[in-house]
Amino acid sequence: MHKSLHVMRTTKTEVVALPSYCLKKVAYSLFELWEESREEESPPAKWNEFTDAFMDHFLPAENRAPRAAEFENLKQGSMSVWDYHIRFANLSKHAIYMFLAMEAWVHRFVQGLRPFVINEAAIAALSSDMNYGKMVAFAQAMKTRKLKNKM
Repeated sequence: MHKSLHVMRTTKTEVVALPSYCLKKVAYSLFELWEESREEESPPAKWNEFTDAFMDHFLPAENRAPRAAEFENLKQGSMSVWDYHIRFANLSKHAIYMFLAMEAWVHRFVQGLRPFVINEAAIAALSSDMNYGKMVAFAQAMKTRKLKNKM
């Protein structure tokens, strides 16, 4: 089979699966190297220690700082809710320190929404079972409903 035909028949899941698999191998290799570099008397490794080392290796602090600032100032503006969500998710990895709880994640997302959606989203965020995924869906539904009401 011709290579380009195979690529056309590849599903999105397969396209994502290969890089994810490769990244898992890289992460595992880095973990092994990191563990070997630790002193023998060291206490057992904690997950957050490894994730910090991993982030420093692949996303050095000097690259994360401008992205974290961009994240902290992110607003929906003229983006669709979905595009805002994608940008929010991509930049959020540079400011993990901001999200000790799901409520903080939801609150930050709501802060960046457009004014005509933010009030209802802020009220919905008070719900105890509201998580980030539900908030994205809620904001999309609010936008759709408000657009229909305008018509």
